[in-house]
Amino acid sequence: MWDFWSLSPESLHQVTILMSDRGLPISVRHVNGYGSHTYSLISASGERVWVKFHFKTQQGHEYWTNAQASEVVGRTRESTQEDLYEAIERGEYPKWRMQVQIMTDAQGQAWSERTGWNPFDLTKVWPHGDFPVMDIGTLELHRNPDNYFAEIEQAAFAPSNIVPGIGFSPDKMLQARVFSYADAHRYRLGTHYEALPVNAPRCPVHHYHKDGPMRFFDNNAKNPDAYYEPNSFNGPKEDKRYAEPALPLHGDADRYDHRNGNDDFTQPGNLFRLFTPAQKQRLFSNIAAAMQRVPEEIQRRQIALFAECDAAYGAGVANALKRAAAGDDRIKGTSATDEPEETSASAASP
Repeated sequence: MWDFWSLSPESLHQVTILMSDRGLPISVRHVNGYGSHTYSLISASGERVWVKFHFKTQQGHEYWTNAQASEVVGRTRESTQEDLYEAIERGEYPKWRMQVQIMTDAQGQAWSERTGWNPFDLTKVWPHGDFPVMDIGTLELHRNPDNYFAEIEQAAFAPSNIVPGIGFSPDKMLQARVFSYADAHRYRLGTHYEALPVNAPRCPVHHYHKDGPMRFFDNNAKNPDAYYEPNSFNGPKEDKRYAEPALPLHGDADRYDHRNGNDDFTQPGNLFRLFTPAQKQRLFSNIAAAMQRVPEEIQRRQIALFAECDAAYGAGVANALKRAAAGDDRIKGTSATDEPEETSASAASP
């Protein structure tokens, strides 16, 4: 893990999030959710803008320390499920503010030239000062499932499930996930998993998927051989109204090399500088605990990357590693509730 991270500086932002207080929320009710990837919004007239989705918790941020989390997991491995289920049963329905950041194509080009960051790079965020978040609604969970297997275990979320008006972007990781998530669901649940009640669309969808395991819905017997397009048997046809506008691929928008001159240090450095002294100490301690048995060469390589973000970051991790090696790392903390102002988005798929 540390070998890969130390050779992949684009991971620094996410590693900083993971190893900080943010990496151990006490429950899903107390953590933000992010689309992380860059998507697009397309108007009825065909105008497209780039978008990032945010879900900001209204329950506040609360986190465990490593020691506290060990005690919790020692009692139950289902603490987050229990917390969410019981809160909903009590009528304490968790809510998140749904927000978006919007970027036009022209803004994206100008921003990329000014900052050196590609707007489609999953490892980078759009600073709120450049692209303010806008509230567009509220996500509320107000009931528990009646049948856990049918409604949860068989649920198949995938970024390829979009509605007219939402589109994709040249984000390389998103393009891979658009294919791979649905493919994984076909393996996990079966060929026609999308027809299960928990996954089925609420409006009619016309396609050419035929037969195979789990084919329990109308087989369109009137046109049994029209599994192709075009055909002469009144089969479904592509509706051009829902096609995405042509993608303006100028510069390196469609192909970017994240290891060639990319700035992977400013954003994690900015995040580090937002932390309080106590938060920084917990960050150092968490990283040192995770790196104790890592070969020294890899430790040095990773510390050098932290130092590129901020000299105090690298020095703090180095000192914590020395104390850990000497068996004298007594940095302790309590549940953290002081969340710094957002400059970072977690990649953890919501």
